[in-house]
Amino acid sequence: MNKTDFVKAIAEKADFSKKDAEKALNAVLDVITEALAEGDRIQLVGFGSFEVRDRAARMGHNPRTKEPIEIPATRLPVFKPGKALKSAVDGK
Repeated sequence: MNKTDFVKAIAEKADFSKKDAEKALNAVLDVITEALAEGDRIQLVGFGSFEVRDRAARMGHNPRTKEPIEIPATRLPVFKPGKALKSAVDGK
């Protein structure tokens, strides 16, 4: 499912116009993005939680030349599904 399909599904489920559904989706995504950029955690009970995790710098190697290279530390967004979402996907 791509964004267009997702917007269409939201519009049908919530009885919104496609334009309003897209505005709502964009607003939700913007709020999530801004909160994660500030280091906040978002917890949606039953659905899951979004958070930022730090990945330490480490040594790797160039697969072509086998030379060691330093991989810098990064911050990554992470999603952890909630119990209800896991159950719904698993069919239990």
